Order: sequence, then structure tokens, then C-alpha cells
Amino acid sequence: MLNGSVYSMKKLLFILNPNAGQRRANRSLPEILRCFIEHGYLCRTYVTGAPGEASQFLAANDEPYDLVVCAGGDGTLNETISGMMASGMRCALGYIPCGTTNDYASSIGLSQDVLVAARDIVEGREQPIDIGTFDGRYFVYTATCGAFARASYATSQAAKNVLGHLAYVLEGMKDLTAIKPIHMRVRTENAMLEDDFLFCSITNSTSVGGILKLDTQLVALNDGRFEVTLVRNPVYPGQLSSILVGLTTQSLPNEMIHFFSARKIHVETDTPVEWTLDGERASETERVSMENLHSAVRIVVPRIANDAPFEIAKEEAEL
Repeated sequence: MLNGSVYSMKKLLFILNPNAGQRRANRSLPEILRCFIEHGYLCRTYVTGAPGEASQFLAANDEPYDLVVCAGGDGTLNETISGMMASGMRCALGYIPCGTTNDYASSIGLSQDVLVAARDIVEGREQPIDIGTFDGRYFVYTATCGAFARASYATSQAAKNVLGHLAYVLEGMKDLTAIKPIHMRVRTENAMLEDDFLFCSITNSTSVGGILKLDTQLVALNDGRFEVTLVRNPVYPGQLSSILVGLTTQSLPNEMIHFFSARKIHVETDTPVEWTLDGERASETERVSMENLHSAVRIVVPRIANDAPFEIAKEEAEL
């Protein structure tokens, strides 16, 4: 029987991808829900059955919630945010990372332990973050094309569940003999570049696929700007060495790697190019425009201090 305390409970929508990673959230589902309930939330759970379901469900949602929580990988986070943006939901978002690479979760300091992550959501603080648009689609932390970009979506879920990050590396190795430079024209609000590039990455993260790592001192996830990395096509062995040194030591930019920030980016290529958004395949296109949506989402992060790359608000800095 319902009583007064139930009526006064906050409403939480829990989105679970049961196939993410090694299905760690599935095994801990009762404990996760108990944590939310003990902190005053009335929970509704939606379990996805296919790619795209989370965004479709949320886009059609017309119920008010105090908190939305998703459990899955980077793709599940993308779907959840995309659906929330489409439906106009502006409540806070909690994220329990249980995918294969969990790039974005690592960038913002979330625990890889699903029960610790659940507790951090109910005890944490809200943090505004930027997201991006890609010709009408949303992405949370990265839009990439070129070398190794297809590995993220070409790797099977079964391989990811068994091999973890190694599955991406093995899939990427298949592309080594097929890597070809892409002639690009890249325009931002301040510059225009044209050259042959092996790799293009527009990011709001400190890690992409566990391969591209950026110094936290170079990145702020809520500054209204993307980090843009463009790797030029090497002609001489020494140029390849410059690329490897730059990427492995985070010595950016250098003679072979353009690295800068921008609010808006427009990319044109001579032929259609495959892009990936947060590790999921996007349509092939010869031209695309991307824009940073400053502080468009409020995500819950651990309350304790960490080295997550957030720009401190003026009023917070003065405390």
C-alpha cells in the first residue's frame, strides 16, 4: 500500500544496457537499486534491448524525473544524453560506467566499481559539462575520423566482453595496411587549415579509445571549447617519429600534429569519410559542421576532490 513517504520520494529513471562490457551492472542490479532507494528515490528501470533504444525511449518521455541514471558504456551515455536533449529533460544525470574503455568516465573521475559509482551519484555533486552537435546529432566527448576510427564500432560486443580494451587494439591492427591520408579543409572561428591528414579528432575528453591521451592541463570539459587534434600524413621516417613522440609524450602541438581549441568546426573532404561519435558509427559525409554546446548537461561527479579537468566557476573559485 502506498503511504505518504512514498509520495514524497524523488523520482529516478534508471537506464540499463545489459550487454555493456562484462555485464557487471547486471550482477549488481539489486544492490544498485537498493542504494538509490535508501537515499530517497523511487526508481523506474528501463532495460535496453538494442542499440538506439535508450535515446528513443527518452526522446518520447513526458514524465518528470529528479534524476536520470544510465549504466553502460560510452555509447549508452551518448544515447541517454541524446534522448534527454531531444525530450527537453533538464534534470541531473548520473553515469555508472561499465563498458569496455569508459573513456569519458575516466576523464571526469568516475569509479569503475559499479557500486561505488552508484553511491557517488547519490552523494556527489552536479557538474555542468559541454557536449557537441554533429550536423544535428549529439556527441558527448569525441567525433573522429581517419586511422583507427572504425575500430570502435567494428569490434564485436562479444570480443569486447572477452578481451576488453585489447579487442580494440586487435581490430585497429587490421587497418594498418589500409590507412590512407584524407585531404581535409578544416575551418574554425579563427583559422583555416588544408592538408593531408591521417587522423582527425574533435574531443571533450582526456582519453579517446585508450590510445589518444591528453594532458589534463590542456583540457577543460566545461569551457565551451573542443580540443582539435589533426595528425598530418608523414612522408619521411623522421616525421613518423615526430607523430609517435607527440602522441606518446603529449608534447602537442608539434611539426606533424596540429592541436588547438575551437567552439565551432567545419570539415570538408574530397570524398565521403567515415566518422565515429563516442565510439559509434556515424554516416559517411564529405562535409560536416560541429558546435560546442556549453554546459548543456549537468552530470553528477564524486564530491571528493580529484584531478578531473573542469574549469572552476568564478564564484566557486572565490570560496
